[in-house]
Amino acid sequence: MTTIEEHPAAAPPFILYLDGGEYAEEMRSLAVWVCDLLLPVYGREVSSQQPWCPRWWEHLEAVARLHALWLAWQEYTDPAAGASGPAVWHRDHLGPVLAELRSPSGPFAGCKEGSHRAKATPAVEAYDG
Repeated sequence: MTTIEEHPAAAPPFILYLDGGEYAEEMRSLAVWVCDLLLPVYGREVSSQQPWCPRWWEHLEAVARLHALWLAWQEYTDPAAGASGPAVWHRDHLGPVLAELRSPSGPFAGCKEGSHRAKATPAVEAYDG
């Protein structure tokens, strides 16, 4: 007889590996989590020192970080994570992700409350090795 511990469920794919309908569906689920749980509980006032973009989904870095945070939340809030799972999520995941996202030099640096500005990315040349 095999147990669930012997064959753990495969981790869901990271959002940057998805495209088309799979990406859209994962974004819908992520948006529900961000808007219904993350921001109401952990969203702090927007300022120049703590920016937030109202169109966060248009910042690929934010999508990647928020998706990773959501995946970790699913893992660490599962009863299998143990009683300290949520504390580990807060310490190891929530704090660092929000600090990066809301940093004055983070992905929302050019955005102001009620407005969005795309982040300029560094120039890159093709590798011709």
